[in-house]
Amino acid sequence: MSSNFENNSNQKKDQSKNIIIIVLVLLVIISGIKLYTDYVDRTKKTEEILLLSSENNELNNRLDSITYQLDLRIQEIEKLGGDVKALEAVRDQMIAERNSAKQRSNAEIAALNSKINNLNSLITQKDQEILELRAANQELFAENQDLKTTQTQIEEEVAQLNLQKQDLQAKVDVASMLKAENISIAAVNSRGKERVETTKEFRNRQIERLKVSFNLRDNKVAPKGPRNVFVQVLGPNSQPIFDVAKGSGTFMINGEELFYTMKQDVIFDNTEQELVFYYEKGSDYTTGSHEVKIFVDNYQIGSKTFNVK
Repeated sequence: MSSNFENNSNQKKDQSKNIIIIVLVLLVIISGIKLYTDYVDRTKKTEEILLLSSENNELNNRLDSITYQLDLRIQEIEKLGGDVKALEAVRDQMIAERNSAKQRSNAEIAALNSKINNLNSLITQKDQEILELRAANQELFAENQDLKTTQTQIEEEVAQLNLQKQDLQAKVDVASMLKAENISIAAVNSRGKERVETTKEFRNRQIERLKVSFNLRDNKVAPKGPRNVFVQVLGPNSQPIFDVAKGSGTFMINGEELFYTMKQDVIFDNTEQELVFYYEKGSDYTTGSHEVKIFVDNYQIGSKTFNVK
């Protein structure tokens, strides 16, 4: 009887030991798994940091390259007598981005790469402009070489220039009489709902597209016919917002080349026609006051401001 009791007691002790051993083994396995997953997480984070650093370095190289390309065009256009203010503004923006000491996020890197890709189209436009300036300069040089006139011919040319100047002044006077009225600025969200500009400010999440609408005031003096209408949106830093890939470009105002945000070619018909422009920026607007300026051909006909917070 005593022997059976001892055997049962020994069996229970052995079972307890086995359970303790199993628990210890499980704890060791769990600890090993935890150590392994921590190691994998640290490795993944290290790889992400290295990848982001590599992408930043590659972006900086692209910024250096596009700045160099812009400098070449600025020097050539300046040498040929063209206007380079707008191109210099773009170059300065690229230099500021390159000199920024902050670590860029994936979204910021993607946005800058997209902007650089768009600038390649602008460079192509400037290359064409350089070719045209060269051709014009060569033609002018040839004309100057072959030019032999008498005093009468000079007087006739001066008279023709005066007539052209008077004609140009008349056109400017007519253009100055065109006015934009009922200017409205609205933020259109992703569902197509419009929030019209009031004393309240727009929020970035409300501006999937910016809508600008207005009427061309009836003017009996202005001749009917085609007009180039430009809309320029200026940020809080007074720099124009533009994207060449979405239809933006440059136009001339009083001999100065400026960027426009949106453009329409319309037929002016003295019916107080309404014009509507849409612009999808693709990124957040800077917080602060923005200004919308409207031009017809080479003359400003109206403006309005809106705020973003």
